[in-house]
Amino acid sequence: MSGAKTDHPTSAQSQPAKPPKPAKSAQSQAESRTLPPVSGDFYHLAAMMSADDQAILQRVRAFMEAEVAPIITRYWIRAEFPFELIPKMAALDIAGIAYQGYGCPGKTTLLDGMIAVEMARIDPSIATFFGVHSGLAMGTIYLCGSEEQKRQWLPTMRRMEKIGAFGLTEPDVGSGAAGGLTTTARREGDEWVLNGQKKWIGNATFADVTVIWARDEADQQVKGFLVEKGTPGFSAEKMEDKMALRVVQNALITLKDCRVAEANRLQNARSFRDTAAVLRMTRAGVAWQAVGCAMGAYEHALAYSRQRNQFGKPIASFQLVQDLLVRMLGNIVASECMAMRLSQMQDAGIMRDEHASLAKAFCTSKCRETVGYARELLAGNGILLENQVGRFVADAEAIYSYEGTREMNTLIVGRAITGLGAFV
Repeated sequence: MSGAKTDHPTSAQSQPAKPPKPAKSAQSQAESRTLPPVSGDFYHLAAMMSADDQAILQRVRAFMEAEVAPIITRYWIRAEFPFELIPKMAALDIAGIAYQGYGCPGKTTLLDGMIAVEMARIDPSIATFFGVHSGLAMGTIYLCGSEEQKRQWLPTMRRMEKIGAFGLTEPDVGSGAAGGLTTTARREGDEWVLNGQKKWIGNATFADVTVIWARDEADQQVKGFLVEKGTPGFSAEKMEDKMALRVVQNALITLKDCRVAEANRLQNARSFRDTAAVLRMTRAGVAWQAVGCAMGAYEHALAYSRQRNQFGKPIASFQLVQDLLVRMLGNIVASECMAMRLSQMQDAGIMRDEHASLAKAFCTSKCRETVGYARELLAGNGILLENQVGRFVADAEAIYSYEGTREMNTLIVGRAITGLGAFV
C-alpha cells in the first residue's frame, strides 16, 4: 500500500534467540583461571640466596624431580637403594659443599641446608643418604681428622667416588651414647682392636669407609676410627622390615677383633666432646630435612586438593581443606625461618648446642604434625603410595627420632635456659 507504514524487523529480531550460556562450574572456573604455583617456600627464602647459590639449588631440584621422583616409590616399596643415581648425584658437585679446602668449595651451611630441603621434598631417604655421607662421615673427618686423613679421604668423598657411613648408635645405647658406649678399642702396638656392635648405621652395607666411635679401654675416652670396607672382623648386616626411610640401607654392624691401624684413628677425636661437635654441626641439617619432608607432603596435598573433586568442585575450594593447608604452610614457614636463622648463626660461629637442639626438636615435631595433616586431607587415598603422601608420613617418624630424640634435645635446651640440668 502506497504511503503505508511498514515495520521492518531489525537484524536482532530476525535471528533466533540464543540459549543462555550455562553457568561455569567451580571446577571449570578454577581451570580457566591461572592458579598460583604449588610451592612450599611461601616467604621466598630461596630468593635471598646469591644468584650462584640459587643456580645450585635449581640444579638439585631439577635432578630430584627428573631422576628421583619417577622411580623412588618403587625403590621404597622394595627397600632397595638406587645405586645408579650416585654418579648422577656426584655430577651435581654438592658433597661437602660447606667445607673449606681439600677439594671442597667452602660455601655456606645455609646453602647446604637448603640443598637438604630440595632433596627431602622429593624423598627424605635420599636426603638422609646424602646427609650421612656429606654431613656425618665427611664432617667427622673434616673436624676430627689429621691433615693427612683429610687429604686422603675428603677429595674422593667430595667426588662421591668413596661413600661414607657414621657408626655411633648401638643396640642398647641410643640417647646414652655420651657415657654409655659399649664398643671398645684396645691398642696393641700400631693397631687398635675394636669389639662391639653398632645399630641403625645408614649407608653401612655398602660404604667404603665407616666412622666407628668406641671407648678406649685404657683411658675410658671415646675415640673415632676409620674402618675401611673389607677390614677383617667388620661385618654389616642390612636391617629389614623398616616402616620408614626404607631406601636408606641401615645396618647392624658387628666388630669382632676388628684390627684398625693407628693411622686410621681420627687424630683429633679424643673424647665425646669431639663426637658432640660433629652432631652439633649436622643437627642443623636434620632440621632442614624436616622442613623438606613437610614441604613435600604439603605440595602433594595442595596439588591433590585442586584435582580431587567432590560435590561438583575441587576440594581445594572447601573451607576445612583450606584450613588444613594453611596449618601445614604455617608450620613449614615457621620451621624454615628457624632453620635459616640457625644456619646463619652456624656460619657466623655463634651457634651452640641448645640452638641446634631447639631447631631439631621444633622442626621435626612440626614436620610430623604437617605430614599428618597432609594424610588427613587426602582421606583414604592418603594411605596409597601412588599418592606419595604416605611415604612422607612414614619417613617423618625416622627424622623425628634420629640424631637426638625430641626429649633429649628438649633437655639440652632446658638446661641452657634454666641453668639447671635435668638429665638422669
